[in-house]
Amino acid sequence: QVQLVESGGGLVQAGGSLRLSCVASGLTFSSYATAWFRQAPGKEREFLGAISWSGDSTYYADSVKGRFTISRDNAKNTMYLHMNSLKPDDTAVYSCAADYRSRWLKPDYWGQGTQVTVSP
Repeated sequence: QVQLVESGGGLVQAGGSLRLSCVASGLTFSSYATAWFRQAPGKEREFLGAISWSGDSTYYADSVKGRFTISRDNAKNTMYLHMNSLKPDDTAVYSCAADYRSRWLKPDYWGQGTQVTVSP
């Protein structure tokens, strides 16, 4: 079956950096666009950004533009989220998703999420 597994979360101080990974299995990863989301306690899930199946195109939410970068390595079935200049407001569960047609309101597949906590 299809699995998306995130890793790399943890506790980091404000101003620090983290790199999250999302490893896919059970699907032809290079055929799917992929995206990152996050959800903080008591808040709605927030779309952070997405990358095309080829990796040639990316776009980001204004809240993370310039601080977060999405990349992917199709040979490793892996997408990354590079996060810099982290703030306490970035504390959330971060999840990845994959969709054949970049339909991010209801993507085909979701990961289970990884916790990121940013201390002041």
